Amino acid sequence: MKTRGEFLERFLKLSLGFWALFAGLLFPILAGLILLYEARLAIKEFGFIHFLTHTNWDPVQEDFGAATMIFGTVVSTLLSMLIAAPVAIGIAIFITELAPNWFKPIVSTAVELLAAIPSIIYGLWGFFILTPIMATKVEPWLQDKLGDVPLIGKLFQGAPTGVDVLTTSLVLSIMIIPFMAAVVRDAFNMVPPIMKESAYGLGATKWEVIRQVVIPYTASGIAGGLILSAGRALGETMAVTFLAGNRPQIPKSLLEPFTTITVALANQFTEADTDVYLSALYYAGLLLYLVSFAMLGIAKFMVLRLEKRWKA
Repeated sequence: MKTRGEFLERFLKLSLGFWALFAGLLFPILAGLILLYEARLAIKEFGFIHFLTHTNWDPVQEDFGAATMIFGTVVSTLLSMLIAAPVAIGIAIFITELAPNWFKPIVSTAVELLAAIPSIIYGLWGFFILTPIMATKVEPWLQDKLGDVPLIGKLFQGAPTGVDVLTTSLVLSIMIIPFMAAVVRDAFNMVPPIMKESAYGLGATKWEVIRQVVIPYTASGIAGGLILSAGRALGETMAVTFLAGNRPQIPKSLLEPFTTITVALANQFTEADTDVYLSALYYAGLLLYLVSFAMLGIAKFMVLRLEKRWKA
């Protein structure tokens, strides 16, 4: 006969198992289905190709295409990753391979604290502190030095306002660097010490061990960390809302205002006064959800590959 303690233990196991299943599997599926249901009118009206490639977003005429905001989302994410990846990998290399043992926990704690700062703080800092600097110092300097360079010069045309693609991407990169560095650091820590010791025994230098042992061994983990960070940048809302300018046009240079899916959702939900308008916003949210979900899945797969390799 089962005791009261055994019944309680079984109840706790079943309860925790249910909530784990709900949070890990059922809730994401339910959220996707809700978005799909709410977007049904826009899907029926505009289809997939039109909504994905059409640049006109006209609530008055109820003609909606998300190409402009998709372009802004992709460009700002890629540019922020281009800025953040080398810095984050460098920080991870310093923490795991170069820093003195007494200094490693200090740097690691600082990185983790930076990753915990709310995004709205980054947005306020970017808008009130960084934007004036970019508008009066950095962007005029870039125009002066690079404005006449063939091909590249086109990226720095326009009035330097500081509320543009470049400033937004810079703040996004600062936001994701701590998170990216922490993930890559954990990947570097999975390298078996015997592999590095063997390389040192063969006469390899510190940098040769990093280049030829640590980075190749953790390549899938690094890629997973980069994709996770890209997913975070992709879904960022508050900081981007402050800095993007919410201009519903495809920017022709890095110094022009733009918009993203998250900016459109944050600014327009309260203004959506028709069913089609609201459904189009849900449709844009559904696209963002699916892309983010796919990126997180790929990143998790790559990290699991690294863990499997480490256990082997």
